[in-house]
Amino acid sequence: MIKIRDIELGDFPLLLAPMEDVSDPPFRALCKRYGADLMYTEFISSEGLIRDAAKSVQKLDIFEYERPIGIQIFGYDIESMKLATELTEKANPDIIDINYGCPVKKVACKGAGAGILQDIPKMVKMTREIVKSTNLPVTVKTRLGWDESSKHIVEVAERLQDVGIEAISIHGRTRKQMYKGEADWSLISEVKNNPRIKIPVFGNGDIDTPQKALEYKTKYNVDGIMIGRASIGNPWIFNEIKHFVKTGEILPKPTIIDRVDATIEHLEMSVKWKGKTLGVAEMKRHYTNYFKGISHFKEYRMKLVTSFDLNEIMDTLNWIKEHEAEFKLVE
Repeated sequence: MIKIRDIELGDFPLLLAPMEDVSDPPFRALCKRYGADLMYTEFISSEGLIRDAAKSVQKLDIFEYERPIGIQIFGYDIESMKLATELTEKANPDIIDINYGCPVKKVACKGAGAGILQDIPKMVKMTREIVKSTNLPVTVKTRLGWDESSKHIVEVAERLQDVGIEAISIHGRTRKQMYKGEADWSLISEVKNNPRIKIPVFGNGDIDTPQKALEYKTKYNVDGIMIGRASIGNPWIFNEIKHFVKTGEILPKPTIIDRVDATIEHLEMSVKWKGKTLGVAEMKRHYTNYFKGISHFKEYRMKLVTSFDLNEIMDTLNWIKEHEAEFKLVE
């Protein structure tokens, strides 16, 4: 049984990665239903929380059915991160996670996210101060290093464990790689197999099929896997992996009707949580993924991504459902 303090996650937990503008409450609700064992919120700016910025504060919204749930924060200033930790704790998550992995220029070049990988002593100090400022378990999401010449993750993991983190998720790329090339899990495995490491080690990067999940579980001996981009428009991936790991069998792919039903539910929750205008606009990034691999779908995808009228979008989705026999899954 893998545990973060007293939070039981099962024998081989699957985690939903924190993804900006993706892993919000509507999407998390679907991932939870389809097998995610631990989920993290979108990352939240420490400076935004301190300034009481509406978008940052809204991201603190969590719900009982999501538990266990971690709230992820990021920032470059240690005092601000401590204050943000105290504000985050009031939202009553199960875990506070520190983002040391975001490679986006506007974050990393300010010394936040993966930017702190250029200053490991500061990373260790910030982590120590955050751990001291909360009673909740603290976890970390990070990368192998800043670039090829600074892949110090084995040492970094030891030092972060020493100052009190209770789990670490490692994306198998450097900041310089962004999301290009193939994720290198060999160093993730080195962290896991380091006799000094006693905390759970979760691997992240490139896991997009049940077969690959089982292969990496066996090859790299990680305690669990964090799924990011492969879950977008595909919340079923968690159950598909669990079923394959347990039985060696591939579950049937979700049908057209399954996809439409999930899309409608996601859209309705998005509108309810964000309001009609934003809820409709921010769903557009999901439609292509929900209907990926379907023949003769371009016309309907264009209707979904270009319309801002909720009723029109619902009519299109219901038409697809009623005429599902006209479409074919080709993936």
